[in-house]
Amino acid sequence: MAAIGRFQKGDEIFYAKVVDGELYRLNGDVFGSPSFSKKPIPLKGVKTLVPVVPSKIVAVGLNYADHARESGKPLPKEPLFWFKAPTSLIPDGGKVEVPFPAHRTDYEAELTIVIGRRVRNVTPAAAARYIFGYTSAQDISDRTIQNSESQWARCKSFDTFTPLGPYIETKIDPHDLTIQLFQNGQLRQNSNTSQLIFNCYQLVSFISTNMTLLPGDIILTGTASGVGPIESGDRLEVRIQGLAPLVNTVK
Repeated sequence: MAAIGRFQKGDEIFYAKVVDGELYRLNGDVFGSPSFSKKPIPLKGVKTLVPVVPSKIVAVGLNYADHARESGKPLPKEPLFWFKAPTSLIPDGGKVEVPFPAHRTDYEAELTIVIGRRVRNVTPAAAARYIFGYTSAQDISDRTIQNSESQWARCKSFDTFTPLGPYIETKIDPHDLTIQLFQNGQLRQNSNTSQLIFNCYQLVSFISTNMTLLPGDIILTGTASGVGPIESGDRLEVRIQGLAPLVNTVK
């Protein structure tokens, strides 16, 4: 497998492998041992959905050294994480809706881990066996609310605050990938996953010591420096090396 997406045509929702812009339907459990059709699916009327439906979204904060410095906060000694509501998910092409236009609301580009097998108490050395693949996300954040509360779930869980996708890349090394965000064509964030304080395998290990992770659960691994505010009409594009771009607009 390589790039795997989740799609809808009419009332039917299905997974498919994406090869050179063509879709090959998946047969069987996407997290099991699926097979794929040999003929591509006609693209007319096909809608791209978020690539997974997680039982939980785990978001990690202050996980790039440059972002911690930008925030004026010390480097964490352990991963700092919280939950985002699954209802905050929107797919590639979806619109981010800002509920309080007077508040400062920021973009945050993030590499995202997709769990492929039930996992509890795994070591970093064994964590890769439980990862299905990686995709792109944004952790949209209402800073006005975030700065007024000690818990971050509310400021990051509004509907549309987690753009995700478009596809899951199952064959990629997550440790040295360029990660960028473009706002209306202007480069705003530009870093590399080699700058993560806690890498993807360490995150899966640490989080799995605190809770069971299930197939389809996602972990947003943190954002780099360069976060900034969004406004209605913005076009936001996340580009992570080896992944399809994630593009969303703001209203």
